[in-house]
Amino acid sequence: MKLNGKAPFTRLWIMLLLTGLSMCTVSALSSAATPKIGDTYNGGVVFYIDATGQHGLVAAPANITDLSSGQEKKFFAWYVAKNAANTFVGGYSDWVLPNKEQLNQLYIHRTAVGGMLDTYYWSSSESDISNAWAQDFSTGEQLAGRKTNTGCVRPIRAF
Repeated sequence: MKLNGKAPFTRLWIMLLLTGLSMCTVSALSSAATPKIGDTYNGGVVFYIDATGQHGLVAAPANITDLSSGQEKKFFAWYVAKNAANTFVGGYSDWVLPNKEQLNQLYIHRTAVGGMLDTYYWSSSESDISNAWAQDFSTGEQLAGRKTNTGCVRPIRAF
């Protein structure tokens, strides 16, 4: 094998080119796997992503309803809402009622999530023994409401 100065340079150039292409491919694959607000992901719809882009929250694709009475029920008292949120949706069983801050993020991204009603949604956050925080999805206002009042339930889960 004759080394004339061009062959080693050509081989080195080809190796660098292939290495660069493989790095671009890995980078493209990892960014494609990064969920974005509004994406369907891990059994729900993404409405919050942390600074790393790898962790966040998804909302169930629809509000919880109760058909056990033979009629669709969309509104629940707070204690029932907490239990109703712990459901099995999209192959996952770790759904919960969002806390006050998570519920506000859900309100901010309600259009991306879809299917949200212009009414009150419960959070898991209590303000005192008789009241819990809810958010009005028509105005964005958060308020403490009596736990015996009724509101909608949109469970969330972390990823």
